[in-house]
Amino acid sequence: MGADGGEVWDPFGTLRRVLWIGGGQWAGKSTVARLLADRYGLTAYNYDYHDARGHNDRRIARRIRLGHPPDAPDPDAVWVNTTPQEMAADTLAGFPARFEWALDDLRALIPGRPVIAEGWGLRPELVAPLIDSPRRMVVMVPTEAFRDRQLRELPRAAAFGGRVSDPARAQRNRLERDRLVADDAVRSARRHGIRVIEVDGTRDAGAVADIVADHFRPYLPPREDRRP
Repeated sequence: MGADGGEVWDPFGTLRRVLWIGGGQWAGKSTVARLLADRYGLTAYNYDYHDARGHNDRRIARRIRLGHPPDAPDPDAVWVNTTPQEMAADTLAGFPARFEWALDDLRALIPGRPVIAEGWGLRPELVAPLIDSPRRMVVMVPTEAFRDRQLRELPRAAAFGGRVSDPARAQRNRLERDRLVADDAVRSARRHGIRVIEVDGTRDAGAVADIVADHFRPYLPPREDRRP
């Protein structure tokens, strides 16, 4: 069912078979999805990759429909001269449209096994109307300590990649925005009875994948032991 109570168009029955991993940035969602895809022969859908690359034409068209210039906003206006609270509100407001684009990607798949979809834009309040059980979704969020560790150890997390006048401030704003968006995901998950997994770094990625696999157990095919 859709958010409005109507049937969701699902021509190949793909959406009914999706297992969803949402949550915060830097929680290891992509790594866990990749591990489970490899173990169980699943089809993995990486939201961030499609959102950053495949959906750009739709993003431009949406800006034009809303009366905005087609080009992306000035980086300083987005990352330096906007508060994290404003950034988080803008991100949350844009997720529903971006989710519809992700659903279009997923509808085109005709997998022989379940699909595991992961990404921060796969929000509990958007996924909940599509699933027959809360066990079809988990929300992964990093603890503050683990987020700090990721920033120290992951080069792509530690540096701000855009061209801005004040990279340090832009990075601080981005990190605070990410924290606010993750906190909102947790609140939404709890409202919808969806499990939240806090990743604190005490378990490696394989152990976290074990926890997620156990949660998804009713929907997973037999394990494919492709690796020793």
